[in-house]
Amino acid sequence: MRRIWCIGSLLAAVFMAACTHGFVETRHGTSLQTITPSPVLSSVDSLMWEQPDSALACLLPYFDTCCRDADRQVSTVYNRHYAHLLLAELLYKNDYAQTNRAELLEAVGYFDSLTFTLNDHSSPRRLIAGGDPLSPTRNDQLFFLSARAHYINGVGYYEHDSAVDACKEYLKALEVMEEHFEEEELVEKKAKFMALTHSHLTSLFTDMYLHEQAIYFCKESLKYYRKHNAEPWHIAWILSHIGSSYQVLGDYDSAYYYYNEGLKTLPDANCLTYRDISTLLANLSYENGACQEYSLNQLHNLLTQAESHQEYASRCLNIGEIYYHEQQFDSAWHYLYIVFEHILSTDSKKQAAKWLAEIAETQERKTEAVKYARFLVPFANMEENQSAIKSQLIEQYKNHVQKSLEREHQREKMESQRLTIVIVGSLLILMSFITILYYKNRKKKQHLETQIAAERHSHQIQQDALSGRLKQKSQEVRELQDQIKQQNDRDAAVEPTISFAEEPICRLIMERVKEGQFKSQMDCSIYKDFALSKEQLVALHGAANRHFNHFTERLAQAYPDLTKSDLDYCCLYLLGLTDADIAALMQRAYSTVSDRSRKLKTVFGSNSPLSITLHRIANQETTI
Repeated sequence: MRRIWCIGSLLAAVFMAACTHGFVETRHGTSLQTITPSPVLSSVDSLMWEQPDSALACLLPYFDTCCRDADRQVSTVYNRHYAHLLLAELLYKNDYAQTNRAELLEAVGYFDSLTFTLNDHSSPRRLIAGGDPLSPTRNDQLFFLSARAHYINGVGYYEHDSAVDACKEYLKALEVMEEHFEEEELVEKKAKFMALTHSHLTSLFTDMYLHEQAIYFCKESLKYYRKHNAEPWHIAWILSHIGSSYQVLGDYDSAYYYYNEGLKTLPDANCLTYRDISTLLANLSYENGACQEYSLNQLHNLLTQAESHQEYASRCLNIGEIYYHEQQFDSAWHYLYIVFEHILSTDSKKQAAKWLAEIAETQERKTEAVKYARFLVPFANMEENQSAIKSQLIEQYKNHVQKSLEREHQREKMESQRLTIVIVGSLLILMSFITILYYKNRKKKQHLETQIAAERHSHQIQQDALSGRLKQKSQEVRELQDQIKQQNDRDAAVEPTISFAEEPICRLIMERVKEGQFKSQMDCSIYKDFALSKEQLVALHGAANRHFNHFTERLAQAYPDLTKSDLDYCCLYLLGLTDADIAALMQRAYSTVSDRSRKLKTVFGSNSPLSITLHRIANQETTI
């Protein structure tokens, strides 16, 4: 049976080894085992996150040497798509439009095919690479590249005013990351990527005036920016963006909170972000019913601190808005005209044009009214067309949130299952241990019971054999007791004519010990027929006193801690008996006699056997 099991294990190992070294191909015909990232592209990728301008300068020469390879080998195909992905990212980071749009779309499909293959042929976190053991690091890299490809593709769609497709790509990037990385793995570059993707979704939904959705993505972006320790001004900008969305929705308390949190994040007031948030707070105070003069003073003060024409124009928009709502149209016209003529932001220019057109109509300035009305015509048509786009975006948002909730539920379910398995497994191990221990103890107990029964049977036979002799000796004991009584009446000074060991009581005890063959592990009650009576112990005391010059009296005087029972033990030890013998004669447990033995040694201050110590004491001629 063992040989069959070994052969089966060997065949299984061979089969798994064959599977491990097999080749897995993507839908594009790419073998995953042959993918080898270019060191140049890897270094450019690392440099891009900190110095995108330098990274772009390092990448451009690569296209002249590597990407025109006509044989299109597997490694070249991978690196060609990798290079175009990096190029698209670096063009965006350096404020250039995407010029490799077609190649980027091919790269998106290529990286999707790799991740599709990973999902089909292995666990989501493993990839076979070059016949080597499974490489989770390479697997992580491919999933990360796939998410980045969708993200930068979304940037390209947004540059071409395709908000729906851009949103779809951004959400796809998040889906890839959330499905294949645990939350604790989303750190450093991955955390920054998640923050950027959520920021783009925030801007997209804000531009479409979908502020509830914008707040959701903005808060997610804030979480990841904090996770990778972004610059304070960046976190402050995110906080202000959340506050402005709440302000548009009329939730002024929340808007105040996030604006103030943004100001607290900044280390000083000498920066554009601080002035932007202060402007929003001044505008919020006016909307919330504060005095017009207070808000205008704040805004005029910020206007004087502007460091660029665009900043100056943006402050003018806030001032012009207040004057417009207060119907101080001449003042409003002055500031709104500056905004319309100089600001680059389309939304700000559109808002300024709207108010200027209304002021011109109120003041019957027909030429200016027509001018600004014509400027607004394309935007009016655009807003009409955006209703369908908004519906699609809201639907995508709902699907994303639903999928996120389902993934979170699935993770919690899996975690619960893992916890259940751990608990059940632990309980099974504990139960197995208890069961093994129980049966082990039970077996040991049965063995001891069998041994005890055998010993009892053996001693019962001995007792039956000795019972007749014991009855015969009982008469002798009575006669001996009479002799002992007579001897006790004799003069204590008279020297004994026989030795201590030859005393009748001593001979009786030694004969019992020899015949009993007492054992320490046996219950003392088995030897109850051999027990000494009080009269016999008194006789033993008398014999010791006669032969050893009042032995017990001298002991009691020299060692006050000794009890009467201790003196009985001392007389027995004087005969050279063992603890097992004394346990049987005194009908005490063996452990009790052992404890008494240790006590006596402590009292006498000697580690020598008690028989030797007591003989030394007994043979001293004078009182101790």
